[in-house]
Amino acid sequence: MQRLYIANKNYSSWSMRAWLVLTAFDLDFEEVLVCFDATNPSFKEQLSHIHANAKVPVLDVGEFKIWDSLAICEYLAEQNPDLALWPKLTHLRAQARSISCEMHSSFMALRQLCPMNIQAQYSIAEGQALWAQHAELRANVERIEQIWAQRSDEHTFLFGDFSIADAFYAPVVMRFKSYALPVAERSQQYMQHIMQHPAVKQWVDAARAEAV
Repeated sequence: MQRLYIANKNYSSWSMRAWLVLTAFDLDFEEVLVCFDATNPSFKEQLSHIHANAKVPVLDVGEFKIWDSLAICEYLAEQNPDLALWPKLTHLRAQARSISCEMHSSFMALRQLCPMNIQAQYSIAEGQALWAQHAELRANVERIEQIWAQRSDEHTFLFGDFSIADAFYAPVVMRFKSYALPVAERSQQYMQHIMQHPAVKQWVDAARAEAV
């Protein structure tokens, strides 16, 4: 059975993305948790024994290992062509890949100023302070809201059914909620849709149960 190496569910946004795809599409895998501890210098060493890049997630399929969330998801899509991990229509699949790659390579201010911390619930005042002080953060959120607003139906995921694209933006939903960032009602509807997905609920419940 393939193994997915991840770090703490409360903090590890990249682990969350790969894990959600495996779980949402009911793909068999064994979860291996490598707990992050800032006071434990062996954390990186443990990761380096899993793969030379010393990062998570890593998917071990037996014959080889795949690292990087997007590479893992592309591999899973190739191995399961009967499942709509990406949208079936060519133009929608291209759009889904584009916004997933944009998430993969962009939004640095959001990542740096609002690291994922599912257990945290910052006050509206704290979120407003971050918002007021950082134009780059506001620009990141504006662009993400533009992406989410492209949904054809406010009651669906980004491309109708849950896909890799939604898995890539699920940790953004966690950030928006934890830091109480101001977003439009349509964005809040999408966030609620994400939070209600069974795989997301399972991850969030486990994250909230972790010791921090």
